[in-house]
Amino acid sequence: MKSFKYLALAAMMSGVLAFTAACGTDSAKKEEQTEAADKQLQGDIAIDGSSTVYPIMEAISEEYMLEQPEVKVSVGFSGTGGGFKKFIAGETDMSNASRPIKDEEKAELEKNGIDYTEFKLAYDGLSIVVNKDNDWVDHLTVDELKKMWVDTGKPKMWSDIRPEWPKEEIKFYSPGTDSGTYDYFNEVILEEQPIVSNATLSEDDNVLVQGVTGDKNAIGFFGYAYYEENKDKLKVVPIDGGEGPVEPTNETIESGKYAPLSRPLFTYVANKSVAEKEQVADFMTFVLENAGALAEEVGYVKLPDEEYNKALETLEGLKK
Repeated sequence: MKSFKYLALAAMMSGVLAFTAACGTDSAKKEEQTEAADKQLQGDIAIDGSSTVYPIMEAISEEYMLEQPEVKVSVGFSGTGGGFKKFIAGETDMSNASRPIKDEEKAELEKNGIDYTEFKLAYDGLSIVVNKDNDWVDHLTVDELKKMWVDTGKPKMWSDIRPEWPKEEIKFYSPGTDSGTYDYFNEVILEEQPIVSNATLSEDDNVLVQGVTGDKNAIGFFGYAYYEENKDKLKVVPIDGGEGPVEPTNETIESGKYAPLSRPLFTYVANKSVAEKEQVADFMTFVLENAGALAEEVGYVKLPDEEYNKALETLEGLKK
């Protein structure tokens, strides 16, 4: 009997030791995983480009640097075109854009041996705004926008657009020519014709907001987020793209109903930066995991979740 008890006790002790060892192995694995998750990176990440994308990337970079304080993420807003110039010159790791890359920009990157990948971040609705005291504009058609903004060599009056509107000169505020927002407006509204020569142009959307809020006869355009941020000071103009006037909202932008002024927003990443700079690869993962929520937070419209998941798979391929 004693022998049986001894054997039973020995078996029980062996089981306890095995369980303890297994727990120890699991704990060690968890500790390794935690250490990897908590790994502090170092280095710089240089980003420039679209002023429209800037609020999204600024919000993402601020959140990221709270997690990785040893990584310095600098985000500029010299405009989509200006950002691509720096990207082509190899001065930046990422280039934000409010329009797809142009063929000539692709050619320059290829010439300089820079391989890149396009990532979509969110949707935007280019917003047409007038002064809060403007009580005559209830909506504009695409044709009226074109008639208003295309240069004719002489000042435009509100009454030139609709006879019942005031005989007052329209004051125009537009993003600068390096802006992807300008390029988009130029393509879908101006149809490549020259913009009114007396327009105030600026790459800084805050300058445009101030211009429109300061003049009853002003009109301007910029990204949806800047309207949302200043909606208490501005009046947004519903646009009739052929199916009746539609105001930009999260729903109309995402559905495409706000046509033709809905558009995707992008960032372009140098493949070499992802492959050779651990901080860039880590940051891009953070971007794609958080772009949707932070885009909504700063006034844009997130993509469907499956698009971000697919982008993460593409990014993983660049890390190898």
